[in-house]
Amino acid sequence: MLLLAVPAARAEDAPEKAQACAGCHGDDGNSPAPNIPSLAGQQAQYLATQLYLFREGGRKNELMAPVAAELTNQDMNTIAAWFTQQNLKPPKSGPDPAQAPAAQALIEQNRCASCHGPDFAGVQQMPRLAGQKRVYLAAQLSAFKTGTRTGVDGTMASAAQPLSDADIDVLAAYLAGLGAR
Repeated sequence: MLLLAVPAARAEDAPEKAQACAGCHGDDGNSPAPNIPSLAGQQAQYLATQLYLFREGGRKNELMAPVAAELTNQDMNTIAAWFTQQNLKPPKSGPDPAQAPAAQALIEQNRCASCHGPDFAGVQQMPRLAGQKRVYLAAQLSAFKTGTRTGVDGTMASAAQPLSDADIDVLAAYLAGLGAR
């Protein structure tokens, strides 16, 4: 749909284009805030698609919409490719061993790895979840559950519907801790 390889002639523009994102997502894509996602190491196709959805109104966010409104498709691809190449800083601590069995059962029940990959690093248009901000993950799962966020095909809304608030907390904590140092 959107993402193609970034032409070499535009690759030098990437850091400059990505600076518009630095205030919230961090200079290198590692967000300093618990409610703002880290973009470093994220799937490029996912990032470009989300920027497109913000720009076109398919995904709502009062901060992201005006930023995305100024971007061309090429800008989106350039920014996405740049963040993909940045290193995600691993979480300082891993999942709570006491909650791991419950999280793994929920993951298996909802077949999370079938879309997000066996290590939750994401696959093409599916985002990396491993090491993402816990508060952000919980907020997004809740948004899918309540219908305030929709996905491209409804899969996430269907997966989130049966989750309790406690399930969402367990999943978010577990996924946020994956890849710990």
